[in-house]
Amino acid sequence: MQTSIQLQLPDSLSVKLDSLLQEVKDLKNNFQQPAVTKYLTRHQVAEMLSVDISTVHNMTVKGILTKYQISGRVLYKLQEIEASIIKLNK
Repeated sequence: MQTSIQLQLPDSLSVKLDSLLQEVKDLKNNFQQPAVTKYLTRHQVAEMLSVDISTVHNMTVKGILTKYQISGRVLYKLQEIEASIIKLNK
C-alpha cells in the first residue's frame, strides 16, 4: 500500500522554490566541462614542428615557448604551442 502526502505551501515559498528550480535547470543547461590541458614532451614538440630538439630548446630560451616541469620532466602545453605560431602577411 502506497500513500502520498501533499503539502500546501504558502504562495511565497512556492514561488521561491519554482525560481530555485529554474536556476538549477539553467545551471545544468549551461554547464560546461573544464577544458583538459594536453601536455607534450620536448620530443613531441620537435616532431610536431618538424624541427630538432635543440631548436625547441632555443625557442624556449628565447621565450617563444614556455616550458613546465614535473619531477624533472619538461613539458609544453599544446594550446600555447599552437598560439605561438603566427600568421605571416604577404
